Amino acid sequence: MDTVIAKIDPSKPDPEMIGRAGEIIRSGGLVAFPTETVYGLGGDALSENSSRAIYAAKGRPSDNPLIVHIADLESLGRIVVSVPDAAYALAEKFWPGPLTMIMNKSDEVPYATTGGLDTVAVRFPSDPVAQAFIRAAGGYVAAPSANLSGKPSPTSGKYVVEDMDGRIDMILYGDDSVIGLESTIVDLTGDSPVILRPGYITLEMLKTVLPDVSVDTALLADDDRTPPKAPGMKYRHYAPKGDLVIVEGGRDAVISYISEKLSADRSAGKRCGVIASTQTAPSYHADVVLDMGDASDHDEIARRLFGLLRQMDENNVDSIYSEAVSGEGVAAAIMNRLLKAAGHNRIVLGIDDK
Repeated sequence: MDTVIAKIDPSKPDPEMIGRAGEIIRSGGLVAFPTETVYGLGGDALSENSSRAIYAAKGRPSDNPLIVHIADLESLGRIVVSVPDAAYALAEKFWPGPLTMIMNKSDEVPYATTGGLDTVAVRFPSDPVAQAFIRAAGGYVAAPSANLSGKPSPTSGKYVVEDMDGRIDMILYGDDSVIGLESTIVDLTGDSPVILRPGYITLEMLKTVLPDVSVDTALLADDDRTPPKAPGMKYRHYAPKGDLVIVEGGRDAVISYISEKLSADRSAGKRCGVIASTQTAPSYHADVVLDMGDASDHDEIARRLFGLLRQMDENNVDSIYSEAVSGEGVAAAIMNRLLKAAGHNRIVLGIDDK
């Protein structure tokens, strides 16, 4: 398949190119497109065949639900049985933006889109290219991240091309994602709202609208036995090619532990990499040392994270050690992604005062 790669100016999207992308979706094809979180791989959300094509292009398990992207709040009425008051409250505060809500699906949404579930995950992105594209496509675009299944989510068009060139019809190549982590997912189908995937919209932010919202206790568990209610809950994601280990503890203890491991790995002939904060990166001697950003700037770390994992692949690194990111809110979302990428391979050291 010849993939059309269309460079798009987010400040002034080309109507002709957007219209062409929309026609591809309406005809059953697939288009990758930018959003504020990560790039998405879009198909017609109301078409069983389109959703199956998305799974095939990604190599994604078909029981892993897709998110339906809309471009106006009124579109909810067609794809859900009823819109809970909580959804309207969250939409008023956080839509358009990096928040996905799970509701009971209508018969319009095929089970191929929802991974066999009676619920549907819905998001209204804020990216102007995404909004124009969704409208041109008919208003309902099912889209997981635009990467091969298991690889780091793409926050740059170049990584979409790397994974999807020749596998889909078109790539809308815009700017790099401004957030860098996938959306927060909140389940509104139970007695009280539950966060199933952490993201840029944090627990603290959600509590300002829904005080009874809680976090799913299984978020940090390495459990593939439970059917996933949301994207990213079941399978390993975001994984680089090299073996990744997350190291958590006091600053000096982490530096010492990683340095010892680097020495042993080099002696074994391995090519080694480290992902570290701006403050500690100079302390490491590895084949590749990547700066994740200031340890206190979690927004910057989030923007860089998936790109850093991709860079490790570009550098053919065999073993990777990443410092943990401590804190709540966005920091917790970053750790969720790191642990998924590492297959929950984490070393917890003693906490010291340094």
